Formats: sequence, C-alpha cells, structure tokens
Amino acid sequence: MSDEVQEQMRAAEAELESRGFTRMVFDLGRITELLDVLGSPQRAYPSIHLTGTNGKTSTARMIDSLLRAYGLHTGRYTSPHLETVRERISLDGEPVDEERFTRIYDEVAPVAQLLDARNDEPLTYFDMTTALAFATFADAPVDVGVVEVGLGGADDSTNVLQAGVTVITPIGLDHTEWLGDTIYDIALAKSGIVHAGSTLICAQQPEEALEPILERCAEVGATIAREGLEFGVIQRNVALGGQVLTLQGLGGVYEDVFIPLHGAHQAQNAAVALAAVEAFLGAGASSGKVKQLDVELVREGFATASSPGRLERVRSAPTILLDAAHNPHGMTATVAALTEEFTFHRLVGVVAAFADKDVQGVLELLEPVLDEIVVSRNSSPRSMAPDQLGDLAAEIFGEDRVHVVPDLPDAISEAVVLAEEDQDGPLSGVGVLITGSVVTVADARRLLKR
Repeated sequence: MSDEVQEQMRAAEAELESRGFTRMVFDLGRITELLDVLGSPQRAYPSIHLTGTNGKTSTARMIDSLLRAYGLHTGRYTSPHLETVRERISLDGEPVDEERFTRIYDEVAPVAQLLDARNDEPLTYFDMTTALAFATFADAPVDVGVVEVGLGGADDSTNVLQAGVTVITPIGLDHTEWLGDTIYDIALAKSGIVHAGSTLICAQQPEEALEPILERCAEVGATIAREGLEFGVIQRNVALGGQVLTLQGLGGVYEDVFIPLHGAHQAQNAAVALAAVEAFLGAGASSGKVKQLDVELVREGFATASSPGRLERVRSAPTILLDAAHNPHGMTATVAALTEEFTFHRLVGVVAAFADKDVQGVLELLEPVLDEIVVSRNSSPRSMAPDQLGDLAAEIFGEDRVHVVPDLPDAISEAVVLAEEDQDGPLSGVGVLITGSVVTVADARRLLKR
C-alpha cells in the first residue's frame, strides 16, 4: 500500500469518526436520500438481513462462508469492528482493501456533505459505513449481500434493504435505552426488518419475543421457519478445536458437520445460518418436493467459518481466550461453553465493560467459573471506571479475589501472573479469559496478536 493511500485511509477514518462514533439518529429518511442519489446500490444484488441480540456476527460469518462454498461472490457488512473499519465491509470473506475503501469513500462523502447541509442532523458514522458497504458491494459486484443490523431493526439504517431472506438470532435484554425495557418491545423493534413476501429464519426465542415476531409475519405476509420446528440442532459433540454437529435443515439432515467454534450457542448459530442459506438458495419444501443442499459443500463452508473475538484462543501456556460477551444473555452462552468444552483447573478473568451495560449481571455469571478477576478499563469513553468496577466485583467475588489494574496491558500481565501462581507442572489447565466488551477484546487483540 502506497503512502498516499495510507494517508487517504487515515483521512477517511478521521472524517467518519468526526461524525460521532456512537451518535445515533433513528431516521431512515437521510440514508434513503443518500442511497437514492448514489443510484440505490443496495438494489443491485439480493441480500440476507440479520438482527437479534446476540450471535448476529457469528451467524453472518457462517452464512458468508456457506455461500462462498457454493461459489457465490459475497459482500458482508457487520459491526462493530475489532481493529479497522474495513472489517465491517468484507468481500468474499476478506476486509475490503484500503484502495477500494478510499475510492468508494471519495465517491460517497461529497454527496453526504451536500445532504448534511440540507438536513438538521448530519448522517451518522453508521449511516455512512452502511452506504459505503452497499456501494462497495455494487461496485465489486457481489452475488449476495449478508448484512447485520447495527441496532434494533425497524429504524436501523440497514433496513432500507427490504431483503428477501431475514434472520432473527436469539433476543435478550440489551440496548434498553433505545429499544425498550421489555423483551416484547425489543422483539417488536427487531421484527421490523421482516417485509412483505420475505422468508424469516427465526432462532428459538422467549415466548414474550415470539408474539410480536409472529404478528409482524402475519401482518406483512412473510413466511417463517422456526428453530425447533422446521430446523435445528439434532446432535452436537465436542471435538478438538470445535464441535461436530448433526443439523436438521429445511431440506433434510446434514451429518458430520464440523465447525471450528465453541459452545452450544455456536451450534445454534450454525443451524440458523444453514436454514438461511437453504432459504436463499431455494432448498426446503417447494412445489411438493424437498430439496437439500450438497452436504459436502455445507461441510466445506462450515469448516472454514471463523468468528474472531468469540472464545478466540490467541495464546497458549497459559491459554488466553478473548470473548466479546457484553450482556448477561451473551455471557450465559460463554460460561456454558467454558464449563462444557474447556478443562481449566485455574482460570483468571480480565474484565473491562461499558458503564451503561448490566455489568453486575455479567459479573454474577462469571463468578462461578473464575478463580480471580482483574478489572480494568478499555479505550472507549463509555468504559466503566476501574475503581467502580472493582467495587462492584468485590461485592460478588469478595475482595480477596478482585484486583484493580487501570491500564489494560498491565491488567493482562497481572492476570497471566495470577493464573500461573502455584503451578508446579505444565500450564495446560491454566487460562486467562479477557471479556466484557467488544472494545475490550479489540484492545487486547491488538496487544496479543502482534
């Protein structure tokens, strides 16, 4: 990459961030106007659109991998990113390169600035990355877009898609300040991505969430396939580096499917991803006939799937795992996977979390599986103050098990030392878990993947 492109990339990132990285304005009018001027790039290809509380990114990555196994050119849009904004916009499984990113940005930015001048509120960071993704996919061009919502569904910038295949992963309480403080309200907002004539692939949901989802499908005439009825996980066995699954798809049973990811929640994500791809490719019941996907291609697609920052092993001896769980719903799945698939006899946690999350709920779930905990802060201004986090942790873990280390690199070093304490033999049963936020994982990943 030339110095000129590097400079252009830095300038584009700075301009994007000047829009307010976390500023939210729920108004589809501005993104619709921008895309109309750009020639409606989101209409140049069919899309699979995903929402839910947890599992969206992992499921999107599996869908992407399965579609590529079928020889399709894919565009994937997910958020947030771990290291670079380019991760949000992937072509054929790889982040878009700097040259293409800056070229598309230079086409979109002037139009956005003109629209900003005509509106009370400028386009948000997320509005812009959404438009950049859709324009990049049209430019490539891709055969299919795999698009994850940023927040909610009905009023999310990505909901201009009106996709033919939609996905709702498991719903729990999160972002209550924006979406409502009940499961019903959150599900109602998320079900807004379901449009007339579409097919919804729906993960197993709490009953309170299912009601508004079913009402939305009836209202717009959408077809719904539900986990546990039309598709699901028949069997899962822990394997070296992941798990082996038997999946019931819309079109039949798929046996001996290996995924290099840990936890029952990832098996559930795999079942949802498979059903979504079946629906997109026309598998399942059609005209009285049941059509199944090629089992070998399904196996190939899942075997190459990845999900950075989701129980991702970045070091050995001691094992260091990164996990982006940031709410009780997600942490429940993480703790279950840790208990079932790892044999740590000593595990130390490093936790840095956003102050506006249910941090107490997350810590209560971690307490039974951690021997000690090191609390710190991440690079986000939303990060809870270490002393405050330490006081909260002491109430749950007891003061003797809690260590407050404000600087994250020092906190990780402290956790490694604590994990290795009193170890006379090999370190195979010793581990460090770094968790609490996507930003925490991103910060740690930059330190540990060098």
